[in-house]
Amino acid sequence: MASKEPALRPTEAECKILDVIWNKKTATVRDVFEDLSQRQTIGHTTVLKFMQIMTDKGLLVRDTAVRPQVYRAARPKQETQQGLLRSLLDRAFRGSPGDLVLQALTMQRSSPEEIDEIRKLLDEMEAGSHK
Repeated sequence: MASKEPALRPTEAECKILDVIWNKKTATVRDVFEDLSQRQTIGHTTVLKFMQIMTDKGLLVRDTAVRPQVYRAARPKQETQQGLLRSLLDRAFRGSPGDLVLQALTMQRSSPEEIDEIRKLLDEMEAGSHK
């Protein structure tokens, strides 16, 4: 029997909700609604419906023992980002991380700090000390 593996490819709207929850660690529907409504027009019932769907999909975990119900992300942010990136890498870049990185770096100017982090990671990879 197949296990119900949480979806690691949330939609754009689901990513916005996940960002709020990752930042807060746990959140109620109202918490998420209040945060999102500062940046976009969205209804409370819309947020509620999305969060119910996300729970069914395995993206969120709901604590029904408390009122109001509290939600947390089912997976860490990094794991979800890796799932999204893996999907994009496979679909749009034929599995080539180099093509993806080159495209990303040419799209938008990186800060000096980001460039330093990229150089450090490349040096570690070249030295064989990065997984």
